[in-house]
Amino acid sequence: MGAPLSAWPWENLGIYKYLLYGPLAAKVVYSLIREESVNGSWCFHILLICVLRGLVYQLWSSYSNMLFLTRNRRINQQGVDFKQIDKEWDWDNFILLQALIASMVCSIFLPFHDIPVWNTEGLLLLPLLHVTISEPLFYWVHRCLHGNYFFTRYHSLHHSSPVLHPFTAGSATLLEQLILTLVLGIPIIGSSLMGYGSTSLVYGYILVFDFLRCLGHCNVEIVPHEIFEKLPFLRYLIYTPTYHSLHHIERGTNFCLFMPLFDAMGKTLNSNSWQLHKKVSSDSAKSGRVPDFVFLAHVVDITSGMHAQFVFRSFASLPFVTRIFFLLMWPGTFVVMLMMWAWSKTFLVSFYVLRGWLHQTWVVPRFGFHYFLPFATEGINKQIEEAILRADRLGVKVISLAALNKNEALNGGGTLFVNKHPDLKVRVVHGNTLTAAVILNDIPKDVKEVFLTGATSKLGRAIALYLCRRRVRVLMLTLSTERFQNILEEAPVDCQNYLVQVTKYQAAQNCKTWIVGKWITPREQSWAPTGTHFHQFVVPPILQCRRDCTYGALAAMRLPKDVEGLGTCEYTMERGVVHACHAGGVIHLLEGWSHHEVGAIDVDRIDVVWEAALKHGLKPVSSVN
Repeated sequence: MGAPLSAWPWENLGIYKYLLYGPLAAKVVYSLIREESVNGSWCFHILLICVLRGLVYQLWSSYSNMLFLTRNRRINQQGVDFKQIDKEWDWDNFILLQALIASMVCSIFLPFHDIPVWNTEGLLLLPLLHVTISEPLFYWVHRCLHGNYFFTRYHSLHHSSPVLHPFTAGSATLLEQLILTLVLGIPIIGSSLMGYGSTSLVYGYILVFDFLRCLGHCNVEIVPHEIFEKLPFLRYLIYTPTYHSLHHIERGTNFCLFMPLFDAMGKTLNSNSWQLHKKVSSDSAKSGRVPDFVFLAHVVDITSGMHAQFVFRSFASLPFVTRIFFLLMWPGTFVVMLMMWAWSKTFLVSFYVLRGWLHQTWVVPRFGFHYFLPFATEGINKQIEEAILRADRLGVKVISLAALNKNEALNGGGTLFVNKHPDLKVRVVHGNTLTAAVILNDIPKDVKEVFLTGATSKLGRAIALYLCRRRVRVLMLTLSTERFQNILEEAPVDCQNYLVQVTKYQAAQNCKTWIVGKWITPREQSWAPTGTHFHQFVVPPILQCRRDCTYGALAAMRLPKDVEGLGTCEYTMERGVVHACHAGGVIHLLEGWSHHEVGAIDVDRIDVVWEAALKHGLKPVSSVN
């Protein structure tokens, strides 16, 4: 059992905790019906303030996760991992707590209809109350919370987050947030009891308070050091993200709320505060650490474009599924898509560290349907080429192309870029060799016959040639006799009879192992016999419309346990799981291979790549319990 006031009373309610806002919302609806207006209802103002507070934290979260803007300004370069995200999942508990307390206080002392919208005297009094009461009170209580007894039972939760983030500001125990509520409420209640309260004072103070809390926890230094050099006294009036980050590193220093003046008076000012701030601020103009590996991804559709950390961190940490709230956000996302077209630059969306190697994901600002527009081919290839050349200039070792970025019809699986730039130092990798290995090793060893769609694609060709060497009969669905003959000629002479060209789905009505490399409709699936298992390497995955059959997931591998800073799920993949083509690029880097992996798959290397993946701790998802 935890210490008193360490747990939240609604922590077992999950998402249903938001029903506690119900009475406030009901009061607003009642006021609207009875009074035909909600402007005079203090419940309305409380709910509106809660929405605005949540928006402040969300906007700061989005900014701090926009790595394409903030990567050179980050104080702690480590990424926020799944463990921290889960720990901070209910970061907004304090907003609900303060809303409930405010509703009780307002119903007794401060009905909003008795408070003017503006009061100049109150706006002058409030900063005075903050500096003379709230700041020293927080400083004193904060130091007490760092005593052994209180820190272990209450404050250690807040310090357990290794990377500061705006949501870290709200991650605390009930006792801490009650104290913070007192610190926040004293200037508001004090000025109101003195007759100087106003609606603008309440809104302004609370939102500025939250803004500064987020500033200190954002892990991105945005305050230029030149301002402190020109106006030295300002460094004692406002803290910086660097200043507060030192408190989480050296816990016996920098206890202030927002004003370092109180640390100076209490002799708890970290001596490195200004020097570190100057260093971080100065280094922001320089290039950051160069990644060893880059995965060049793309957005699948408009809704999946919202599955990024800088949109909703919590949502990005879960496998992608379509949510109802997407309908409300769709128009805004469509506008962003148009802006991305106009900007047309690749941008960084995530990173993680594996055995000291820095891995980054860059995104080409093109949605999935763009790749099937003939007039867009040149523009897409130009952006991919620019990303490869940029990686080459930076000193990236390996760049791996996501599914549609290596489309055969688009650029020949990356061959276009390698042939055009023969002196590339960065290795271009399509990762399909490992994709083929994952699919092939998922097929039971006792299977004697398979049905293969997309049979003449890069993956289809490699899978067919590999299986025929294993003496597995492959029914290759293709209308092109010429392409089938080309593949047949690549097979060993004694294995060629295992490759069979078929032109209709009816040919597979007795085959229970389907390998789907081309999207098939429910009608086409109906030819599969009961008990069929659909392996697939098609994007997007086929519809699971047969209850009497089973469906495999897209080829993917689970990253090893020593990955650090991973806090985003890759599309529909589980946590810690990436598409096989992504993992193929990782293996290319870890093995130090010097060749490009573009164009046709080398069938002889399938087992080599597979063994290398297992050696480095990657596991196929199907074999993970």
